[in-house]
Amino acid sequence: MNFVRDNKIPLLYTSILYLCGFFLFLEWLYPLQEVTDTSDLNVFILFTVFCFFISMLQMKWWFSFLLKGFALVFIMNSLFMTTYPFLSKLWFKYIFMEISFNINGLFNQEWYELTPLFRSFLFLLLIWLMSYLLHYWFVIMKRIFLFVLFTIIYLTVLDTFTVYDADGAIVRTFIISFVSLGMANLFKEIDRESIRFVWTKKSSIWIFPLIAVVLFSSLVGYAAPKYDPQWPDPVPFLKSAAENAGGSDISSTVRRVGYGEDDSKLGGSFVQDYTPVFQAAVKEEHYWRIETKDVYTGKGWKRSADPNYETQVNGYIELDTFSDNVKTEEHDTVIEFQGNNVIEKLIYPYGINQVEAREATSFLLDQNSGEIRTQVNNVDRALAQYRITYDMPSFAIDKLRKVSLDDPSEINDQYTQLPENLPARIGELAKEITASGDNRYDKVRAVENYFGQNGFQYQTNDVPIPKENQDYVDQFLFESKVGYCDNYSTSMVVLLRTLDIPARWVKGFTSGEKVAENIGGTDESYDVYEVTNANAHSWVEAYFPEYGWVPFEPTQGFSNLTDFEINLDNVDEQDDTLEAPEQEKPEKKMEKEEEKDTAPVVKNNTIEKLDINWGYVAIGFTVFIILAFLLYRKRYHIKAIILSMRFRSKHDAKTYQDAYHYLLQLLSYNGLSRNPNQTLREYAKRIDSRYSSDEMGHLTDYYERMLYNNEISETETKKLTQLWKNLIKRIMA
Repeated sequence: MNFVRDNKIPLLYTSILYLCGFFLFLEWLYPLQEVTDTSDLNVFILFTVFCFFISMLQMKWWFSFLLKGFALVFIMNSLFMTTYPFLSKLWFKYIFMEISFNINGLFNQEWYELTPLFRSFLFLLLIWLMSYLLHYWFVIMKRIFLFVLFTIIYLTVLDTFTVYDADGAIVRTFIISFVSLGMANLFKEIDRESIRFVWTKKSSIWIFPLIAVVLFSSLVGYAAPKYDPQWPDPVPFLKSAAENAGGSDISSTVRRVGYGEDDSKLGGSFVQDYTPVFQAAVKEEHYWRIETKDVYTGKGWKRSADPNYETQVNGYIELDTFSDNVKTEEHDTVIEFQGNNVIEKLIYPYGINQVEAREATSFLLDQNSGEIRTQVNNVDRALAQYRITYDMPSFAIDKLRKVSLDDPSEINDQYTQLPENLPARIGELAKEITASGDNRYDKVRAVENYFGQNGFQYQTNDVPIPKENQDYVDQFLFESKVGYCDNYSTSMVVLLRTLDIPARWVKGFTSGEKVAENIGGTDESYDVYEVTNANAHSWVEAYFPEYGWVPFEPTQGFSNLTDFEINLDNVDEQDDTLEAPEQEKPEKKMEKEEEKDTAPVVKNNTIEKLDINWGYVAIGFTVFIILAFLLYRKRYHIKAIILSMRFRSKHDAKTYQDAYHYLLQLLSYNGLSRNPNQTLREYAKRIDSRYSSDEMGHLTDYYERMLYNNEISETETKKLTQLWKNLIKRIMA
């Protein structure tokens, strides 16, 4: 017994080794704030410190389990459940509903629907398990090389392919790894040779050579001369080659948002880039156009023909976008680029007439795509500043409704193109969406509004790339329903083309953010907008005979800045579409989608040679049916609680839209569905009359201002949250 006790490694040294594992694990956590949506790591780091400290003390397993479990529950309660008394009946009811909802989402593989509470719980549980595993690997087994190797690979991959800068992390990992590897190998030799450890209690001098060697190696590596790279950077090749490797649903690379020319493969995630591109002085905000593309390949866009550039005389741009039948108002704008502009094309508003630049510039127009290249001395060059005069269009809705359907043959052939293997269900969906429209304008508007009311979500992360045999639009419309402007605009063009409505895909920038106003005096007052890479955008143009190309905006959360008006002198009957019309979701279809969302997935497994107690199986199945029935009956209550939680942490447009759409669903479920020919305001008056309140009117008024005028006020959203909750309670009562 004395021999074993003398040979035992002191707690101090095993603790130092375990601390090395702790600091290496922290290197896995630090990048999360930059490469994921995690807003604050402090809570997770504190929980990590607590778990590693408990494991280091080597307490009884049951006592350690209780302490870590209590800490996890305390953190979850502090983050997500402060409104409910701790361990109260409501607290447990809320926990039960969260578990039921997320387990249902796991069975249905609806990964995007998992709530923040459940995701945080899983992450905290992972930290808990890692504190135990690292103690086992570092202290007990002393096999730490694989974890060190994986840490280095993890950091180098993030440093190469994401925005995370791992220079400091790699140096720290190198130092910690060599210290821990040296100690682990020393302790293994002591165990193997049965060396007594009594001498280490009297002197710790053995550790100084180890530290000295590590520090010396680090200093030499830092100060020594270094060769330049001996091979070309492989990252661009790897990104392009691996973008769709393996047919993965989720993008393997994260791109940076901004204007680009290659649109042959759309899809995948990107990170926002708020680097300024240009500033523009304008009287009215509008989109900035660059080019269009007309051939949809099933994966992205390309041109039907090589550019045929024509030099424009004296800066007068002869671009055919819309005809002389369109009412216009003359405007001018000055554009000044910021930083290192590399766009060697003109960025222009609709109705461009003439361009004036400081340099002796030539403007070359490709009529097919609308691209205008800028050249100085016959060499493509990005301009620093120029002035544009243009005619801002205003389209008469009543006239667009009356256009003939006789498109010119060249327009029809070029802009109704679709790939031969386009799934048939896309065309069937287009017919269903536009069934109530009896003219081209109403059909186009119905497709434009479809995306805002049928479960689609605007997001830039976790956006899938279609598999090799999968159509980009089909995946977005029927499977993922998540994406950004490219997904929405491409889908709208394809849906219109299945109806033989000529349409094309447009690229450019949105209006940007106003940075100054009332510049230039009272008579000639201009507002200054700053446009960044994050404002890069795509939208849709549909063709109307006798009027030309008309822009539309299907992307959720964006407003069509084009001016539409109704000439009341030419309208015989009351027109209820002064506001943008909305496509009413059929009640039967909505009920089917709700049943689909709540129905569990059951998989049959083959059972061989097992002694099954069918009594327990029957009891378990009965309990499962009862729980499933209760969840189905309470599905609206559960969703109301989830939305209330989101309102506590977010007051953005997306959360408010989801809450308002849920309100419409709940009213429809209770027999108060909206009539197809009824505007939202008329419907709101009907609901307020039914419940003797004015809450629905306030909620609808803000929803319309937010949706059509892009007015977003966090303060007003907070106030309306309570009105929403009150109305939900009235309906559920």
